Amino acid sequence: MTSAVTIPKSGGTGRTSAVAARARQVVKAYGTGETRVVALDTVDVDLMRGEFTAIMGPSGSGKSTLMHCLAGLDTVTSGQIFLDDTEITSLKDKKLTQLRRDQVGFVFQAFNLVPTLNALENITLPLDIAGRKPDRQWLDQVVETVGLSGRLKHRPTQLSGGQQQRVAVARALASRPRIIFGDEPTGNLDSRAGAEILGFLRRSVDDFGQTIVMVTHDPVAASYADRVIYLADGRIVDEMRTPTAEAVLDRMLRFSGGHPQTPSSDTRGRTA
Repeated sequence: MTSAVTIPKSGGTGRTSAVAARARQVVKAYGTGETRVVALDTVDVDLMRGEFTAIMGPSGSGKSTLMHCLAGLDTVTSGQIFLDDTEITSLKDKKLTQLRRDQVGFVFQAFNLVPTLNALENITLPLDIAGRKPDRQWLDQVVETVGLSGRLKHRPTQLSGGQQQRVAVARALASRPRIIFGDEPTGNLDSRAGAEILGFLRRSVDDFGQTIVMVTHDPVAASYADRVIYLADGRIVDEMRTPTAEAVLDRMLRFSGGHPQTPSSDTRGRTA
C-alpha cells in the first residue's frame, strides 16, 4: 500500500476534476398510489474527488435519503448511482457489500463503536473483517491527526463523546476509502467537540486528499465544506461554494421559511 506521505494534496480547492460519486435522474419513492411519497425527485449531482461537500435542507427534504442512496445503503426507485466509474445501482448484494467495505467510509451521529473493543481495535475493525492488514505508517498518521495516541487502549465507555467520534472518524479513514459519508457526524456532540471533529474532517481533505460528503442541518458544520448542496422537496434547488456560517444560515432561512439555530461563536472556526 502506498505510503501516506506520498498522497497528493488535492482537497479543498477543487483542483481535481475527477468525480467521486454521481447521481443521474435518481428517484426514490415510498408506497404506491395515493400513499406514494417521493423522497428524491429526478436528482442529478456530481460529487468531486478531494472535496468536502455538505448536503443541507429542511426536515423531510431528502438529504439523508440522497446520502444513503449515494453510499449504497439504500436502493433507488429509478435512475443510476455511480461510485467512480462503477454503477452501484446494478450491483448484486454481495458485490455492493464488498464495494462499500473496500471503498466507502462512514461516520454517523451514533458513534457505532463496539463496546467490548478498545479504540485501536474499533479503528481497525473494518480492515480486520476484510482480512486486510493496516498500513502502520498511515494508521499512525490518522491516529495522530485525530489526537488519539494516548487513548488507543481505552474502551468506548472510558472515552468522552468527542473521543468516541474521533475513533469513528479514524475508523473511516483507516482503510483509505475513496469517499467518506457522514450523517450528522457532530449531532451528538457539544460545540467544542463538534468543532474538533469538523476540523479533523477538513484536514483529511486538505492534507490527505480525502473526499467527504456530509449531511448536516448546522450552518457552522456546513461552513467547513468546500461546497454546500441544498435540497427541498426531494430536489436540488441551489448550491454554494466557499460557504460561511452566516451565508449558509441566510440561505437556509430563505429556503425553509424556518429559523435554523444561529451559529455559536465558539465553533465559527472556518470562514472560507
